[in-house]
Amino acid sequence: MIQGLPQIHFTDVLDILLVAFLFYQIYKLMRGTNVIRIFWAIVVIYLGWLVTSRFNMRFTSEILGQFVNIGFLALIIVFQPEIRHFLLLVGTKTQIGGSSFWKRLFFWKGNMHSSAINMEPFVQACMHMSQQKVGALMIFVRKNAVDEIVSTGERINARASSALIETLFFKNSPLHDGAVIVRGNEIVAARCILPVSSNNDIDPSLGLRHRSAIGMTEQNDSIAVVVSEETGAISYAEGGVIRHGVSPLELRQFLDASLSQTIAH
Repeated sequence: MIQGLPQIHFTDVLDILLVAFLFYQIYKLMRGTNVIRIFWAIVVIYLGWLVTSRFNMRFTSEILGQFVNIGFLALIIVFQPEIRHFLLLVGTKTQIGGSSFWKRLFFWKGNMHSSAINMEPFVQACMHMSQQKVGALMIFVRKNAVDEIVSTGERINARASSALIETLFFKNSPLHDGAVIVRGNEIVAARCILPVSSNNDIDPSLGLRHRSAIGMTEQNDSIAVVVSEETGAISYAEGGVIRHGVSPLELRQFLDASLSQTIAH
């Protein structure tokens, strides 16, 4: 060991890696939004306060120090949507509440079975609506509860069928505007209002349906399927990332892979 250099322990390396990972996750949440500009402004103010304090620039340091003193509260207020998204993401990935966790923990499979979700009605409806250029937006719920979103629309609570889906999105239907919420094989609600993504990197040619699909999957563990009213193109979104112009076969494969999984009841 070189004399004079501080000793580096395993915990120090782990600490650095955890901090780097945390900052990387924060950057991913803010990337492409106006929030990143606010974040850099806070960093500049903090660095300015350090410099002015070091050189005993009392008046400037005092002014910047006031911003630093209330910085934590300001961060909570300014970054409230991002903090909520981050905590929701962590809670989803590390969920330990509820009976299903303990069943998985102790390898108890008494009430566990395949969800057997039938994707055919959704795929057929999307194919027909694509051919007729009927706009549609469907949200497939996975782990997160979306009661707040459901409360903005009209309760349906009906088993999904291609005819029902196409009827809901029919242009003259009073329920055609907004999103349909799907859980398993059931259509839970229609005409629901979704959060719109504020990501500035989204293709400006995309309309409100697509931005709502991205916004919903940014904030919830869900999948969105969109049919464009202008072009008839089918798209799906997951984790805030959207894929355009997929075929009915590609949609079926994606839904099967993403939703046909073992769940607890």
